[in-house]
Amino acid sequence: MGIAEGSCLIDETRYEYLKMQIRSVEFLRLAKELYSYQELMQLTGIPITVLNRYVKGHILPSPERATSILAKLEKGYDVTRHIMDKVGFDKGGFLDNTKIVGDTLLLRFIANHVVQKLAGKRVSKVLTVAVDGIPLAVHIADAFGVPFIYAKKEKEIGVANFIEETYTVSRAGIQVSLYLPKNGIERRDSILITDDVVRSGEQLKALVNLARRSGAEIAAVFVLIAVGERWKKEIDENSKYPIHSILTLPEKD
Repeated sequence: MGIAEGSCLIDETRYEYLKMQIRSVEFLRLAKELYSYQELMQLTGIPITVLNRYVKGHILPSPERATSILAKLEKGYDVTRHIMDKVGFDKGGFLDNTKIVGDTLLLRFIANHVVQKLAGKRVSKVLTVAVDGIPLAVHIADAFGVPFIYAKKEKEIGVANFIEETYTVSRAGIQVSLYLPKNGIERRDSILITDDVVRSGEQLKALVNLARRSGAEIAAVFVLIAVGERWKKEIDENSKYPIHSILTLPEKD
């Protein structure tokens, strides 16, 4: 019995090492979109030829080197700049974030960033709105090891009972309803609310209201891209939970 238990512990340790090694390579691939090999060498202290082999997947760094890569890249990598490089705007000035919500490597890094940012906070579920918020929410939920749920702007066939929250989109002068399956959130849940882009904050406030009406507490609100700062007050002026965004764009008059 003792040998079997010891073997399990060794296997778990190897698994954790492997995850860290793979994460360090993914981080290098992500950083390579932003930096040259010369710049990566300066950041990590690793020769270009070796970095090239890591990035191309020919070899994995040792656990010790993987730890060093992660620590050094987390200090030198500018995620805000990377996100800004991927943000586009159409002729009308509307934001296009399709290159971000489709970038799985970047979303995985952001998800791990959220976990570190909320260290010590209990998160039992991640809540967002369909559809653009889903990719980020899935990665964050996976990083926390918890389920994710999402509200929709129409009732889904096959679901008997919903919680409904209606809000007004002030800039458009229209009302929108969000529908969340009634059993999606439980009273003991601690909910992390997330979305890809926020402008006015009205939709996020509706998510906060849905969670509270379900009897859950709010662990935090996290947004990938925010326009201005006024949305934070719209959500909840008296909030005691953290409200974060990675990139904040200036609000146009």
